[in-house]
Formats: sequence, structure tokens, C-alpha cells
Amino acid sequence: MELEFESKYEINRTAEFIISKSFTRIALQFPDELLKDSTKVVSALKSKTRLLTGREVRFFVMADTTYGSCCIDEVGALHIDSECVVHYGQTCLSPTSVLPAFFVFGKASINVSSCVKHLIDYASKSDKPIMILYGLEYAHVIPQIREELGLSKTDSQLSVANVLCSFISPSKDPRESMEHPRPYSESDSSDSLSSSRSYRLGGLTWDLPEGSKIEDYLLFWIGSDSSAFANVVLTFNGCDIVRYDAEEDSLVTEFYQQRRILKRRYYLVEKAKDANIIGILVGTLGVAGYLHMIHHMQALISAAGKKSYILAMGRPNPAKLANFPECDVFIYISCAQTALLDSKEFMSPVITPFEANLAFSRGSEWTGAYLMHFQDVINSVKSESEAHIGSEEPRFSFFQGGYVEDHKTNDQAKNGEEDTGETMTLVQAAEKALQLRGNDHNSLTKQTAAKSGPEYFLNRVYRGLEINSENTLPEPYIVGRSGKASGYKHE
Repeated sequence: MELEFESKYEINRTAEFIISKSFTRIALQFPDELLKDSTKVVSALKSKTRLLTGREVRFFVMADTTYGSCCIDEVGALHIDSECVVHYGQTCLSPTSVLPAFFVFGKASINVSSCVKHLIDYASKSDKPIMILYGLEYAHVIPQIREELGLSKTDSQLSVANVLCSFISPSKDPRESMEHPRPYSESDSSDSLSSSRSYRLGGLTWDLPEGSKIEDYLLFWIGSDSSAFANVVLTFNGCDIVRYDAEEDSLVTEFYQQRRILKRRYYLVEKAKDANIIGILVGTLGVAGYLHMIHHMQALISAAGKKSYILAMGRPNPAKLANFPECDVFIYISCAQTALLDSKEFMSPVITPFEANLAFSRGSEWTGAYLMHFQDVINSVKSESEAHIGSEEPRFSFFQGGYVEDHKTNDQAKNGEEDTGETMTLVQAAEKALQLRGNDHNSLTKQTAAKSGPEYFLNRVYRGLEINSENTLPEPYIVGRSGKASGYKHE
């Protein structure tokens, strides 16, 4: 039992890594479901490091992360002056900004023989080459799957993705660190990569031969219906996908619900086009390049003639975002696996940076491709802005049922000058925003749409109690209950 526990949490490999880097203060990050084993892990690591080095290494357990548990909580680790973070459980393998990180993926149980049998049976029915993807918790059985399938490096019909890396070192340049690091391999060379196309997603990496497209492949996913799998379905929505459920030992081939998500995301993009005030939600403080992405979103929103506000509130929920009703839409800056937030219960929709690029870049059209990583989104922003620069034509709004123009005036677009009388404009807009219809004090009509947060708050007027002077007769009073709450007199 002890050996099984040490194998699951890779005690020996983690201790050897800590010793090789001469770290003395280590932060251990656990998701909620693994927190029960944290004390045993700390005890085992202390014993192992003390046995191998004879010195004391301090360990700190981190839980209840501010954002998604799949990302490294650098802020929490820096509070305790940690030199490194050891992350346990499901991870997105997003690059870090400041601290190095070591990952322990865990070892989920799986019937390898049954998985291989299902794979071979389904491959015999398809004429497409197969790319095997998997959740990182099943990475420990991939060598065994390769062996049972008899795969070779030159096999063109069956390919298996590789784990990106188990250790991430932060980059000094945040723009460079937005790129996922390549796993170290002595056989890697620029010549071998020049004739192939490289893909990286959810902690996995794989190369396709020259002339091949990912749409030509059948994607065989090993794992549960997790956020990592949803990321695969959305990113490669043009591919045929099959999922092997290790817990149920069965194949799942229908993904109607996942495909339906794309339709809703397109609906949110169209709704965001009519927004005037946009809230930028900070969904991570550890993923490298998040500040660069925030600046890109600010520039994109400003170029579209709209107002933006940056909000940092931890994990968003309907109650938190309801405190900012002036925001017509929110952009969630987060890692690829937590960026898709179901906002059906929210007052305003929550979209991803890629969807914001589609909504606020004039002339851009959704081709069906879906981007999740920061670097891919930024590159698409640059290409779209270059392709549609100077486009000032009115656009058609599906929600308003006609052509509309942006709030940015031509003078602002050409000269970039701000109106010096903005304060007086807001005051005048507030005076005209709400008008009474005749003698009906309860009937109000909104004449102008707020274009900024201050203007929105100026538009909100509290009228207090309204006394209807036309009816002077007193209202009859009602006798209430009497006695104690535990037993009123009439009960």
C-alpha cells in the first residue's frame, strides 16, 4: 500500500528533482480532491530528502487557489518565498512567469488491453490515420500502449502524442514565455522540424508529416469528459473524434453537446458586437503573458471605439459580476482549459479573448477555427488588424435588426484626440438619459446609451418614494399577528 502511494505521487522522482536543483523551500499545490493526502506527501518527501541529503527541506501546502487549480498559483507561492512549485493533479501545463514548476500528473487506473482492443476495432472501420491523445493522468500507460500496438516512429497510420514536459522554467521575456516550451530531446533538430507541422494542446505535443492536415486524422482521446477534452473538441472541431472512457471501459462517439457549444459561442460573439462597455476579467495571475494579453484586449477595445475596465475578483460567479451591471460583456483572460465559462446564469455574457477579437475587429469573420492559447490569439489579432485596417463601414446587428455604426467619431478615428469637454458631455447625457412620459412617474424611457462607466452611473437616478397626489383617501389598515413567533394567538 505504501509503495502504491509513493508511486501515485512519484515521491522518489520529486525528491530527486528537488535535490538536483538544491531547492530548500518548496510549495506543494493540491486540488481539492487530493488535499486529503497532502500530509502524507509532505511526510514522505521530508523523509526522502532528509535521507538523501541529510539536510532539512521545508514544504508548504497550498490549496483553495484563487483561480483554476490547473494553473500554477505563483502569487500564493511567492507569499511564502517559495523557490519552486510542485503541482499535483490535472494541469494545463501553462508556462509560468516567475517561478519554476514541477508537475506530478497522477496515475489513473485503466485497462490497457481493453483500450488497445477498442482502438484496433475502431481503426479497422476507418480509413483515416489515427492520432492518439490523452489526459495527462494516463501518461504513465502510454509506453505500454505503444508496445501493445507495436508502434514505430515511422508508422503513418497510428501516432501517439507526447507529453510536453514535466518541468517548466519561466522565461525572462513574457512575450517569449507565452509560447509553450518544447520537451527536451537529444534527437530534436531544426532539420527534422522544418518538414513537419507541430501542434501543442493541453500539455501534449505532436508533429504531422509534411503535406498532412489535422483534419485528415481521426482523434482518439483516452480519458474522461474533462475541460482538456472540451478544449480538444473545440480546437479541432473539423476532425472526427472518438473518446475512450477508461472508467466505463467503453467508446463514446457522439458529442452533440460539445458541438452545440460552438453555436452558443457564435451567438455570444454576435451579442458582444453591440456592447459599449466591456469588463476585462483577470482569470489568472500565473500564466505567462496574461498582462500582455490584457494590454492587447485594451488596445483592441479602444480601437473599436468602446470603453473597457479591468476587474480582478478571483473565480467569477453571477453574484460577483452582477455588481458591475454597466458592463455589457466580459472578456475572461484565463488559461485554455478554464477560459470557456458557461455564462447562461450571468446578467452579461462572458467571452474569450479569441471571441473578443472576432467581435471587435471590423470585417473579421469566423472561419470555424477556434483558438485558445494567448500567442495564437495575439497573432490572429495582428493579422486581422492588418487585413481590415481603415474599415469604417456600418455593420449589421442581428439583435437590433439593422445597420449600426460604432460610437467612435470620424475625428477620433483619424486624429485620436479625446473630447476635452467629456465631463460636460456626460452631465448633459445624464440630464437627457431619462425622460418622463406625461404625468406617469413610473414610465421612463432611455434616450441615450451609456458609453462609459461614469456615464452609466450618472444615468441611474434614485427617485425614492412616489406619493400619488391624485388619490387623497387614506388606505385601510390591516391588523397583523400578535404573540410570539413560536406560537401566535390565532394558531
